[in-house]
Amino acid sequence: MNESIGRAFALRLGLWYAALFVASAVTLSVATYALLARALAAQDHDALASMLSRYAVEYQDEGLNGLQTMITADAGQGRHERLLVRVMNQRTEVVYFTAPPGWGAFDLSWLDRPAARRSGWTTIDSPPDGAVFEVGTAMLDDGILVQVGRSSHVRDELLANFRARGLQVLALIAVAAVAGGFLITRAGLAPLRALESTVRSILRTGQLDARVPLTHSSDPLNELGTRVNEMLGRIQALVVGMRGALDNVAHDLRTPLTRFRNVAESALVAGNPESMREGLAHALEEADRVSATLTALMDISEAETGTMVLAREPVHLASVVDEAVSLYADEADDKAITLQSHVPSALQVVGDRTRLRQVCANLVENAVKYTERGGRIDIDAGPTGDGVSLTVRDTGIGIDPADIPHVWDRLYRADASRTTRGLGLGLSLVKAVVVAHGGRVDVASMPGQGSSFTVVLPASART
Repeated sequence: MNESIGRAFALRLGLWYAALFVASAVTLSVATYALLARALAAQDHDALASMLSRYAVEYQDEGLNGLQTMITADAGQGRHERLLVRVMNQRTEVVYFTAPPGWGAFDLSWLDRPAARRSGWTTIDSPPDGAVFEVGTAMLDDGILVQVGRSSHVRDELLANFRARGLQVLALIAVAAVAGGFLITRAGLAPLRALESTVRSILRTGQLDARVPLTHSSDPLNELGTRVNEMLGRIQALVVGMRGALDNVAHDLRTPLTRFRNVAESALVAGNPESMREGLAHALEEADRVSATLTALMDISEAETGTMVLAREPVHLASVVDEAVSLYADEADDKAITLQSHVPSALQVVGDRTRLRQVCANLVENAVKYTERGGRIDIDAGPTGDGVSLTVRDTGIGIDPADIPHVWDRLYRADASRTTRGLGLGLSLVKAVVVAHGGRVDVASMPGQGSSFTVVLPASART
């Protein structure tokens, strides 16, 4: 059914193209015919006026014999088709008359009327065949009247031949227009057919990796295919992210849910209020852990798939860092860790304040968590060649070189960090949010020498 609809649409477009092309050809042909008819009529009139002038002068100079000799010479030389020539004396008597074959179809009595005897032009119609007879009259000084006439038969035959050939040409043009319109429409709709084929393949197979074939042209249909491919890429990334998020949720929630169940069962088996109270406390702790894991996974998925809504605005980076530092100042004091921020107060970026605070908090939390007692954490920021950088340095346990490529992975925890309680999602969330802002992340670390995490926002995000 879709193919029949596509063919009907292509046929309609082809017929519209053909109709427009044929209409243009007809308009051009009619205009050409009208100009040709006018030009031929003007040419005949000018030739007749020239002959009238010649014959009038010859008659006045050489008399009737000279006029007859000139008419005979013109006819013998084939200078023009035979003309009607009539000469009348002062008493309106015809003293000379010659006419071409077929003149009898015209009513020449019109030439005897007073209006036709004055110098000028008279047109006589021939109703049977639609031809006209044009007659020019010249009054000489001695009252002699010279009349020269010409039929439009030759001109009409030429125009009739032009019309016949024109109709034949228009018929060929119509056939060529229909065929050309179909071929051009078929070629022009090829990108739409490719688009329809891609969409049908996705609907039939459910595979989102199909893409619309593109060309190197910049026409609107190719641009449409490009945008559809971009949309399919985003949908695929969203679906893959959702599937990954569900897999990660199922994997990461299995352990806390198991612990949750074990705590609840232990409390029920113990059967005393103190054990039940302790069990409920552990259950609430595990519930908070599950909730935090779900929230972090959803935030990462939204950022990675491009669906996270960012309320961009000018943000003083120092205030965001100070808020993050205040959250973990007590924990740092408990471990005798020096936690200091050196971010210039005037430094600004353009981004989502809440998400940027989340980035800073996760970096500071990570540094406090893995810095040993008596260590130091410094936070620096400043403009760079391609944006604004924020660096969190610590003197913590460091990261093994083999683990550095994976520290941004979701739920990844290096061997040295497995004894420390955490979700393994903080750095993944940092990277996802920064990339959603158009920035990048970096890490430098050596075991036992601390770590340095750097966030760079692009220059377009700096004021």
